Amino acid sequence: MRYGIEITPAALEMLKGMKDRRIVRQIVQRIDRLGDDPEKQGKPLLGELSGYRSVRAAGQQYHVIYRIQDTSIIVVIAAVGIRKQGDKKDIYKLVRKMIQLNLIEPSSET
Repeated sequence: MRYGIEITPAALEMLKGMKDRRIVRQIVQRIDRLGDDPEKQGKPLLGELSGYRSVRAAGQQYHVIYRIQDTSIIVVIAAVGIRKQGDKKDIYKLVRKMIQLNLIEPSSET
């Protein structure tokens, strides 16, 4: 069964903000592959990001943060960016902040 893909407005803005179109193409191709067995791809995130998963894209440098909605058979792409642990632009830190600001929904999983 193929899952539909939904990209949040925040994730779409992140993609549009990337200057290297080659990298954007690679990320979009990776996102498209999430339509097939998304629960077998990426790794589950913990803590505040529980219920979300992360998969690497574009030469392992970028992370695609997503969640699976089985009720509507859809993969929701929440954010796309680089993991820079300790940096204020770290993709996981940005997703946590986006949840706090209600820019994206917290996952219904706990």
